[in-house]
Amino acid sequence: EVQLVESGGGLVQPGGSLRLSCAASGFRFQLYAMTWVRQAPGKGLEWVSTIGNGALFTTYEDSVRGRFTISRDNAKNTLYLQMNSLKPEDTAVYYCAKGPRGGPWERGQGTQVTVSS
Repeated sequence: EVQLVESGGGLVQPGGSLRLSCAASGFRFQLYAMTWVRQAPGKGLEWVSTIGNGALFTTYEDSVRGRFTISRDNAKNTLYLQMNSLKPEDTAVYYCAKGPRGGPWERGQGTQVTVSS
C-alpha cells in the first residue's frame, strides 16, 4: 500500500520560508517520478513541481520557479520542497504525489501552508 506522509507546513509571514517533507513507503520510491501539487481554498488542484526518479530532472510551475526547490533523498525515501520568498497566493494545502507531472497521482493527506502577516 502506497503511503505518503507530508510534514513541515505552517503559518509564515510573506517573504518567509518553509521546507516541506514527504515520507514515502509501500513502493520502490527510487523508481518513480514524484510531484508536489497544491489546492488553494475554493480552487482546484494545481501542479507545482516534479522531480525525476534520479533527481536529475526537475520542472516547476511558472509562479514558483526561482522560489521553490524540489529535491529527493532516495536513501531515505523522502521528497522535499524548499519554499522561499513565500507569497500570500502560495497559501494552500500541499500534497506529495507519486507520479509524473501529467499524473495519474496517488497523494498523501496534505499539509497546510498559510502565508499571512
